[in-house]
Amino acid sequence: MTRIRPARLPDDIDAITALDISYDTDVIFGARFDDGLISLEEVRLDAPISKTFPLNDLHDPIMPWTIGLVATGDEDRVIGFVAAEFRAWNRRLVLWHLYVDRAFRGKGVARALVGAIQTQAERSGALHIWLETSNLNVPGVKAYAQMGFHVSGMDSTLYDGTSSEGEFALFLSRAVKG
Repeated sequence: MTRIRPARLPDDIDAITALDISYDTDVIFGARFDDGLISLEEVRLDAPISKTFPLNDLHDPIMPWTIGLVATGDEDRVIGFVAAEFRAWNRRLVLWHLYVDRAFRGKGVARALVGAIQTQAERSGALHIWLETSNLNVPGVKAYAQMGFHVSGMDSTLYDGTSSEGEFALFLSRAVKG
């Protein structure tokens, strides 16, 4: 049974960083520009790729997020992590992290974490839950879509000068009902 509780930092850092948050894909999103309109199309790769997003802000005393929750399984083992921040100026809850250990994917853990974030969003008066991910993260985008998120924008320059240069950012959001 999955339980959601507040992340206890720094106590949970080792368990969170031990999560296998990598993913594999043989399809990415490409951007198509046609008469001033942008559309996404799935592009099949010649060979699958693996990627892991960084979880490098757990030790930062000035984290960009203020809400951290973990999903636990048997014996209080951490199997998932979500972090978010409410931005009052546009009443948006920004999802900074949503990770489920590879061994526990497809079992409702991400849905439970997003449900807990939904409750936080409703309490804070947020209008939307918003996130950013890479065009390589087709598995993640599809999982988010199953939870009611929709692509709401993209940025072809966000990762310039980083280790993810060449990728582009996709922004997803879902309305908060409450």
